[in-house]
Amino acid sequence: MRRRAVVCLGVMMVVSAVIGAGPAAWPGKAQAPSFDGARAFAHVERLVALGPRPAGSPALRQARAYLTRQLASLGLTVQEQPFTASTPVGPVEMVNLIVRLPGDRPERILVAGHYDTKPMREPFVGANDGGSSAAFLVELARVLVARPQALTYEIIWFDGEEAFCEGWTECGSAARPDNTYGSRAYVDAARAAGALPSLKALVLVDMIGDRQLEIRRDTNSTPWLVDTVWAAARRLGHARTFVERDLAVEDDHLPFLQAGVPSVDLIDLDYPAWHTPADTIDQVSPDSLQIVGDVLLDALPAIERGLTGSEKSEVRSQEFQKLRSSKFELRSSKFSALLTSYF
Repeated sequence: MRRRAVVCLGVMMVVSAVIGAGPAAWPGKAQAPSFDGARAFAHVERLVALGPRPAGSPALRQARAYLTRQLASLGLTVQEQPFTASTPVGPVEMVNLIVRLPGDRPERILVAGHYDTKPMREPFVGANDGGSSAAFLVELARVLVARPQALTYEIIWFDGEEAFCEGWTECGSAARPDNTYGSRAYVDAARAAGALPSLKALVLVDMIGDRQLEIRRDTNSTPWLVDTVWAAARRLGHARTFVERDLAVEDDHLPFLQAGVPSVDLIDLDYPAWHTPADTIDQVSPDSLQIVGDVLLDALPAIERGLTGSEKSEVRSQEFQKLRSSKFELRSSKFSALLTSYF
């Protein structure tokens, strides 16, 4: 009888602590940081300070070193994926950067963006186009590394998204386009390794720092992923940023879609400074980076549930609210069963 009484008291103490502490008492959530748009913006500033960063350039190598140092400071191991791209200007050595965050299951959700800038005759530092996505992913890694995930996450910085010729389709062919070099190299490597089935979804971010940010629904993206992200935006009050207007986008998500990987592209192409010397740091807003970070982090659990068919976290949240509202009455059938089992 004494042993049972002690166990029962212990269960009551745990339940009381959870009720008093609120949602942060759930395992793994107490210390999880929030996305910080100001931190992301500081990374944009550091990248822009390096100057133009086209694929194969010394400045891009410096950018790669900077990103690696920032990620290493978070305790993350950065995997380099080097490859040689055949471009209109000849072979160019390129490198994708990959960070893996293990989850409860080995299947992977990819969150990616490019970190190169377009080669141009005039100085082009790509604060928004290339800078915002690269910086955003560093801050996202800082947040996700502290959060338990159902699936494994990979955060990827693609090299060589930009075309070497002036126009996106001016050079190359449908089979070998002059763009998306890094994303195509990643997909090719995954296919060669037999790993494509483990790639469950891609969320691509590109040009997300615009001060007048307006992200349209990309019609090339997977509809259910688009719906999931836009639902998160509505929940958080950001329907004016994630607008109900359509736009067909060609970007680093196309090689994944062609390989059968569900993908969504978050991009604002209505940007007057796009591919001009005016794409400077003053065009980028920490508030825009904050909005995208908050929306994406709100959407990711729903994306996980959509991929796994699991509603466990949703049920657990509902049960917690019922338990909290009932205070110490323990009306929840699960807790009642737990207590009864000790007598």
